[in-house]
Amino acid sequence: MGLKSTKNIVHGGKRVSEILEAHQRFFSGMDGGARADLSGANLSAADLSASNLNGAILQNANLEGANLRRARLASAELTGANLRKADLRNTDMTEAVLSGANLQEAQASGVEFFRCDLSNANFERALLRNANFRLANVNGAKFSGADMGVAILRETDLTGADLSGVDLSTTLMPRNYTPAKAESKSA
Repeated sequence: MGLKSTKNIVHGGKRVSEILEAHQRFFSGMDGGARADLSGANLSAADLSASNLNGAILQNANLEGANLRRARLASAELTGANLRKADLRNTDMTEAVLSGANLQEAQASGVEFFRCDLSNANFERALLRNANFRLANVNGAKFSGADMGVAILRETDLTGADLSGVDLSTTLMPRNYTPAKAESKSA
């Protein structure tokens, strides 16, 4: 897969591994800690698996093809981030902000999107099996062609979300949800 180590990636004059270590100290309340600010960082194909990025700032970061499997991104700021083809399986993104983020073709099965801001996010052709979208803001989000088998959309306002071409037969939908009627074609 050719993933890059955070020791070999530099952002703002520091190695990303050092930024993550300082973030861990910050998150633990230890001296010498600093919240990770990776705004605009090029983290494409980076190995960030199981990283603690809770509350980190990753606005407009390029995480295309990155491995974020089992990472903790609760309350992280990912507005405008590129997560295309990223591996996000079993990641905790509770209350993260992903407005305008690109998650096309991302592997996001088992992701906790609880109370996330996913407005205008692009999930086209993403793998979203068993993902939890409860109470998430999905206004303007595009899910066309995504695999949402057994995903949880209960308590989610789907107004403005594009679910075209998505098989919702096993998806846990909000009560009283009625899909938009497809335009009938006359023969």
